[in-house]
Amino acid sequence: MPKYYARTFLPWILLAVVSGFDTRAGAVAGLVAALALLAQDVRRGHPAGSLILEISSAVYMALLTALAFAAPGSPALDYGASLAIGWLAVTAWGTLLAGRPFTSGIARRTVPAEIAATDLFHRINRALTLGWAAGFTVTAVALGCVQHWAPGATALLVAVKIAGFTAPAVFTARYPEAARRRRLPAPGPASPEASAADRAARRDPAPAPEPTAR
Repeated sequence: MPKYYARTFLPWILLAVVSGFDTRAGAVAGLVAALALLAQDVRRGHPAGSLILEISSAVYMALLTALAFAAPGSPALDYGASLAIGWLAVTAWGTLLAGRPFTSGIARRTVPAEIAATDLFHRINRALTLGWAAGFTVTAVALGCVQHWAPGATALLVAVKIAGFTAPAVFTARYPEAARRRRLPAPGPASPEASAADRAARRDPAPAPEPTAR
């Protein structure tokens, strides 16, 4: 997973790992990480519109922490893993419906403004966010089923979580370059104007969090 995505999902990773030992400790760890990352991004001058996932993460961690301490015996906590991924799914789908795919906010941190304004950038990020939204949805349902029918199957829960993040991460790493290649014209004789357009297109970095090595 590119480092910017690993950083963005750090609160959720901490929640998943630490909650395996103690639910309240996991909630606190996730909340502290979410608030720290959000504060760091705000200090760096990132606009709120590019921090949708970070804000959503902080809100969820705050709600979970409050529930874990106020009602530690709540049945909802038995489905903590599926609820967490379900929240991410709702967030991802919501950003798509609002026309602001959350991956765009991450990608804008590493690409020039003129690239972020292109149709290709927006198309790719819609596809990337759709991939994450679908992955989160399937993972949340799968986790809910495991937690309901086999709550003690820790290895299976971990495997589902890993698969739920790995599949969209691989898609995120590979899709932008494939989409750019499809956009570029086939090699061959071209007019000066076409050659200029081709060179401009080739300068577009992938809208993934880190530019693809060439």
